[in-house]
Amino acid sequence: MKQALTPVAEPFSPEVAAILENYPKREGYILQLFRVFANSIRFLQKGTVNLLDRDSPISMRQREIVILRVCANNRCEYEWGVHVAGFSRHVKLSAEQVEATCRTGVDAGDWPAEELLLIRVVDDLCESGSISECRLTDFQQTWNLEQQLEILALCGNYHTISFVANTARLPLEEFAPEFPAIQT
Repeated sequence: MKQALTPVAEPFSPEVAAILENYPKREGYILQLFRVFANSIRFLQKGTVNLLDRDSPISMRQREIVILRVCANNRCEYEWGVHVAGFSRHVKLSAEQVEATCRTGVDAGDWPAEELLLIRVVDDLCESGSISECRLTDFQQTWNLEQQLEILALCGNYHTISFVANTARLPLEEFAPEFPAIQT
């Protein structure tokens, strides 16, 4: 029997409803992605690491650059759009920078050096699961150990989220933008 990942519809079971109370909402709305997680109580409870808190050792802007780039690299338009809509203005990413997160080659002129390094590190991780030798020393000198682990965990976390959203074929949320036409 075919079993497709789809968002769980309300009414939720009491157990699912209780867990979803801890998930972020947009004006009371529970994102489709979180409702897909609800297909498994275990995954809903443990499936993704909650790194979107105020205690992160990297800046919110750095966090969003990592997330947007991972989602673009994984062609996860759903989650990319959710984060563009929810955070890009707050972290002061220009429209050009948001668009650039979807470009294969990232022009150094679009980003400060540290952010350009961050994008290239994410690209390395997405492509090979490791940071290239030519960037590893810069990565280690730019971010402390806690920050390095946070960046690696964000990449892994948003790979998982991309896999789930893409496999579930989630349509964009009403408020979320599409990938720019320039995506390569």
